[in-house]
Amino acid sequence: MTEHFTHNPQITRLTSNHLAYVIFTSGSTGKPKGVMIEHYGVVNLVMSRPDTYGITPTGNVALFPSFGFDSSIVDIFATLSYGGSLYVLPDDIRMDQTRIWEYLQHHLITQVLLPPAILQDCKDFPPLKTPLVLVIAGDTLSATLVRALHEQIPNCRIVNDYGPTETTVSAIAWKCPPEFDGDIVPIGRPIANKTIYILDEHQRPVPLGAAGELYIGGIGVARGYLNRPYLTTEVSLRDPFSKDKDPRMYKTGDLARHLPDGKIVFLGRNDHQVKIRGFRVELGEIESRLVENPAVDNAAVIAIGEGSDKMLVGYVVAKYDDQLLYSLRAHLTSCLPDHMVPAAIVRLDLLPINSNGKPDRKALPAPGIDAYARQGYEAPQDETEIMMAKIWAELLHLDRVSRNDNFFALGGHSLLAVRLMNRVVSLGVQMPLSTVFASPILSSFAESVGQCMDKETTTYSTIHPISREGELPLSFSQQDVVPCSDGRCQRDIPHSNDCSSSW
Repeated sequence: MTEHFTHNPQITRLTSNHLAYVIFTSGSTGKPKGVMIEHYGVVNLVMSRPDTYGITPTGNVALFPSFGFDSSIVDIFATLSYGGSLYVLPDDIRMDQTRIWEYLQHHLITQVLLPPAILQDCKDFPPLKTPLVLVIAGDTLSATLVRALHEQIPNCRIVNDYGPTETTVSAIAWKCPPEFDGDIVPIGRPIANKTIYILDEHQRPVPLGAAGELYIGGIGVARGYLNRPYLTTEVSLRDPFSKDKDPRMYKTGDLARHLPDGKIVFLGRNDHQVKIRGFRVELGEIESRLVENPAVDNAAVIAIGEGSDKMLVGYVVAKYDDQLLYSLRAHLTSCLPDHMVPAAIVRLDLLPINSNGKPDRKALPAPGIDAYARQGYEAPQDETEIMMAKIWAELLHLDRVSRNDNFFALGGHSLLAVRLMNRVVSLGVQMPLSTVFASPILSSFAESVGQCMDKETTTYSTIHPISREGELPLSFSQQDVVPCSDGRCQRDIPHSNDCSSSW
């Protein structure tokens, strides 16, 4: 007969700092890393859940994440620890938005954690009758989606949850008020026993409202990566702001900033940087600007092409509107520099998603001709317009260009403008580069070119010879040079007393 214990086993050498589990995650690098999570981090997470999510013994919690995804830790242990009922979504339902919605209704689910991509077409679903705590995690939550969810779910309580695997699932949360009507959705404030820092490249706190890298300290920071000590030292750092014994903080690689009220706004990944025409561009910043438009439910931005032909392409989930592309470009142009405005914007009914419910950027379609802000086609009318339209089409890789099209709306930029003017000069027409910026519409640009071509003569300033007798004027590069006291030369910058070694 098997003997049953009546009390918990006591293992004197077991402490809260021992490992609870090792979970492998690719993160943003694509290389699997075994993250070592300790017991006290899991316990702190479970203990914080009633205050954050309101788990009760009568609650029904649906488990959306797979068992191999660390978010399942929260649903499983928190639900069972507080006496709730756990409903595990079948695999055939997990990736079908409509069936997930039906499952929530049928089982009277009161809490579920879902990524935003799963909810991106919820406006077409029937309203849920059961009050629901909806935890959003895994990607950026847009204000448009928040408002749509409030319409579809009576008494819905939305929680925006943020946390890397390396800080034990969750670190920051924001409870969305029912009356929310803003354009910026924060990720909130740190949960119990977590500390948050937004630091610059020298790991110094940035000013309020300034962007910086997000660091997380406190209980729950992982021990490191299994058998990868060098990688551990890169991201698991000593916390210089804590007075605890041997404190650690995790370098997330995420960009964030503080709002005036102290809440935190997620700005995207550090490693989602691309270089466009010599400028470093944060794709997440462009995505956050796109979802500010009330018509946009979700957005993604990628870079395609190589070298000087590399360009940004934006993807938005929105209802069809023939003016959407123009309104989005106008909005982005008003708040972003030229090099950050996508050359093409593709409207989608849904973003492609991967098995974890996150947007699958590799599956995004190539932009079609309707992704560019083109006017209704009107054929070029004279020889000059036809000639300029052909040049524009070659430079912009388009089949044809309307006389009403805008060079920059078609994907043109400053470097292409230089190439355009070089082509014009090769025709024997001397025009300043500013012409294409002042007249970006094909018809007006061709008119400017035609006016220059009609001039029979071009007046150039006369170059007069300068006498070589006496002192000659200094060139611009020489004008920062003044004589030394001993008659030799020195530059107007600090240097040693003996300037002879500099020449």
